[in-house]
Amino acid sequence: MGQALPVSYVRVVGVERITPRTARITFAGDAPAELMEDRPDQQMKLCFPRDGQEVPRLPEPDADDTYGMRWYEAYLAIPESERPLMRSFTVRAYDRRLGLMAVDFVLHGDEGPAARWGRDARPGDVLGMVGPSSMYARPLPTADWLLLAGDETALPAIGTLLESLPAGARAVVYAEVADEAEEQVLDSPGEVSVHWVHRDRGETLTDAVRGAELPAGSGAAWLAGEAGAVRALRRHLVEERGLPRAAVEFSGYWRMSLTQDDAPTEEDLAWAKERAAEDRDPS
Repeated sequence: MGQALPVSYVRVVGVERITPRTARITFAGDAPAELMEDRPDQQMKLCFPRDGQEVPRLPEPDADDTYGMRWYEAYLAIPESERPLMRSFTVRAYDRRLGLMAVDFVLHGDEGPAARWGRDARPGDVLGMVGPSSMYARPLPTADWLLLAGDETALPAIGTLLESLPAGARAVVYAEVADEAEEQVLDSPGEVSVHWVHRDRGETLTDAVRGAELPAGSGAAWLAGEAGAVRALRRHLVEERGLPRAAVEFSGYWRMSLTQDDAPTEEDLAWAKERAAEDRDPS
């Protein structure tokens, strides 16, 4: 059975290239005002039109409840040639007064459907949106300090998490980007140290975190980005740094050489099974 998630259309009202490889696209729509919550790291999916479509075809709403639908079954019922391409994103910001939602698009060199669309987006363009929904909300672990680590795909979530920290909270950020031009300003009321990791210098996120001098006291971590790197970092923090498993929140946003349209690998399935077991018993 599928999850009941809201499905709506959103329209581009602004496009800003905040770094050479990142476009911040602002959307308006009728539904977001009802859907956005006052919390960081809100995940949702955007639906992109197929070739020849001006607007993506979305799953039909349930006749009895506009938003209470099993959206994924309805999505799969759309003929494949008309079914929208779907990718996961994080809401970077939402202005409740103006009803505007900002989403950052990383313009990868692989020219996937989201990157192509983001590169060419113009005011008036329309996408579909599935979510966001509080059913996927995962609170940060409680600790004396917090490690946030990820690549550029994780920066929107890291940005919102930092902005949500209370004054005086301690956080350490390790962020992997292509080069110095991809660095972003990350604001926070907390006490935050940010370390940029540059691929053009041969640096990697996993090596940077493994070599990091982390604060004393009880720690927690939030990890996101390429799935293989996230797995390696989680094992390092749990097995070598001694962080409790329940203190490490993690998410593989993308997979090397694979897209969200590709079937899960055996490692993906094993990882999902392990995560589900820990969700039931985090001790």
